[in-house]
This record gives sequence, C-alpha cells and structure tokens, in this order.
Amino acid sequence: MSDRQREFDVIVYGASGFAGALVAKHLATKSPQGTRIALAGRSAAKLERLGLDLPIVVADADDAEALTTMADRTRVVVTTVGPYAKFGKPLARACAETGTDYVDLTGEVLFARDSIDENHEVARRTGARIVHSCGFDSIPSDIGVHVLHELVQADGAGELTDTTLVVTSMRGGVSGGTIDSMRHQVDVMKKDRRLRRIGASPYSLSPDRKAEPDLGRQPDMLTLAPSEVDPSLRGHLAPFVMASYNTRVVRRSNALRGWAYGRGFRYREVLRVGSPVIARVTKAAMSALVIGFAVPPIRFVLDRVLPAPGTGPSESNRTNGHFTMDIFGVTTTGARYRARVKAQGDPGYAATAVMLGESALALALDRDRLPKSEGGVLTPATGIGDALVDRLRTAGLEITARKA
Repeated sequence: MSDRQREFDVIVYGASGFAGALVAKHLATKSPQGTRIALAGRSAAKLERLGLDLPIVVADADDAEALTTMADRTRVVVTTVGPYAKFGKPLARACAETGTDYVDLTGEVLFARDSIDENHEVARRTGARIVHSCGFDSIPSDIGVHVLHELVQADGAGELTDTTLVVTSMRGGVSGGTIDSMRHQVDVMKKDRRLRRIGASPYSLSPDRKAEPDLGRQPDMLTLAPSEVDPSLRGHLAPFVMASYNTRVVRRSNALRGWAYGRGFRYREVLRVGSPVIARVTKAAMSALVIGFAVPPIRFVLDRVLPAPGTGPSESNRTNGHFTMDIFGVTTTGARYRARVKAQGDPGYAATAVMLGESALALALDRDRLPKSEGGVLTPATGIGDALVDRLRTAGLEITARKA
C-alpha cells in the first residue's frame, strides 16, 4: 500500500451478502478503537439494513471507475463478492493500480492464476499486497506450513520434504458461494483445454513453472494409509475437497520464498474418516459432483438441491462448527515435525469471517510487522505472515508447531 493518507483503513466490499455481513460484524466489534471501517456494495439500502452505523460506499462490481475511486479511499479492501472469476477481476485490478492492499476468500484456481498474470507486476510497482484466499481456503494450510517451516529453521533441522495436512476434525455447512464457484469453474474448463491443463497442474499458481523442481506426479484425490503420513496417525485418509486449491497456494508460497521450505518439498492434503468404505465413498462423491456439474440433466438436479449463492448455515450451526488440521512434516535430516491449526465456528463462515477480517486488520494496522515485500499477488504466508499468526491467536485460533 502506498504511504499517503487514506480516508479509511478497511472497506468491506459485499458487506450486505451472507459472508460479507459476518466479516463486517466481526470488524465492527473486534477492531481496535479508532479503526476506520466502511461498508461497500451496489445497494446503499441493503448496507444500511445491517445496522452497523458505519460509512457506506456504493460501487457496482462491473463499474471499473467506481471501484477505482473506492479503492483509492482506503488502505485495504476486503471482498466477499464471488464467484471471483465472474465478479472479482475489476476490483483486484483497481487495488493493484491504486496501491491498495486487498484480501478475499477465493478458492478458484483460474481466478487466482488470472490475477497473478494481470496484477502481480502492477502491484509490485505500486506496492499493493494482493492477497487471495484469506479464509478457510487457504489460511489453515498456508499459515500452518509457515509456522512449521519457521520451527524447522529455528531448530536447524534442514528443509521440509514430505508434508501432509490432515483434516482430523471438521463440522460445518456447505457454502452456496463455494458451490457457485465450482459451477463456474466447471463451465469454463469444459470449454477450454488450456484451462483444464491449468486447473490440473500442481504448480498452476507458481510464479515460474519452469523453475519448479521435478517431483513427479502430485495427485489431489488421495486415499492413504495413515502410516504413509506419520506413525502416530490413526483412522483412514480420504480426499479433501479443497486440496486441489490449497496445495497450489502453499506451493506458491514456497516458490515466492525462493523454495525456502525445500526444493524437495512435497505437499498434499487429506481428510481423516472412520472407515475405508467412507474413504472410497468420499472419493467417488467428489468425482461425481464435478462430473455432475458438467452433465446438463444432472446439473439441473444439483442446482435445485445444493445451497444457493448468498445462503448459509443458521447461527446455531455457525457457532457449533469447528475444524482441526494437523500438518505432519519430515525434514532432510529425518526429523519429524507437527503443526496444528484449530478453530471454533463453522469453517466456511464463522471461522472464515475471523480469518478474513484479521487478515485485513494485519495489513492495515501492522505494517511494520509484515514480511518484507515490494508488493504483488502474494499468499497469506508471504503477504501477511507472522502478523497474521499473532492476530489469529489473539482472536482464539490455536496455531502451534512442535517437534514430533
């Protein structure tokens, strides 16, 4: 972000939507006194109905001039308006051009790839930190590996090699916005072979694919024996629905840091389940969902039974949700390490509102503690780093790392 004074510290764009309202309420109640928060969207009336007594900015998602004016008024824009590939590109571009920091909660690999190509060099020139994926996708993954790496480095234990995130416990509803993003990505990829190749590549978000080490196939749809991950792990391991996105974010962090995690760093994500049958069913269901979106008759049914955009779980379900993610790493010296990221609250809503809101506050208020960077399209680890770790811990998340 450029150093000149801005009218606001944080603008929440899409604050009248389901997820945006949760972020706005978190910031309104948890921000330090004196933090200048504003609400933004295309309808002033809807924003006023939130009852938060905060300034309102009106800007439509396809009005580039209005978005640029909005971005120029604040230090940070936090946006929940998706699918991002459909609605998010003009705002990310406006922030890059005006030197305004930006955070979102995207899990869309094609949008993130486009943003890297279109905005990285612009943001480097202006000093903007464009930080995608600051919700359940992909803060637990990216920040979890970050703290694991820091401890390995502090111990002088070499570099990380095989590293696996295991979702050991999770309870939460499915986001209508996430489902809509999946629909949109399936629609565009089935029409374009080049986009399918990008989506399938394990290094689709890397800054320079040719510079990446050749580590062979790194599949996302994994069913593993626990012993393949760590001797202490029990249960059965099935594919994790967001592995295909989170793994690419973590690999981008490694590359942006000059492969500091290790050039032999192999990263994967899985979900712990109760039986091998459930593991196989989980894998089949995930494949069937993607195929179903691509087949019109099945898509017709799915569109009527899956959550709609702008909807989400009840307050009770949001409160009672939770997640625990354990990250197991082996180093080049043979040492084993383990990190944990754990939070109370529905992962995609209550916990995400905290993670996204605290990401924005770290960028706005903790400038002297951010990782050294000229700006660009960054990741939570490379764009916010330890400033975010500290804020999330203060907000109630458990983020730890230890030698196993």
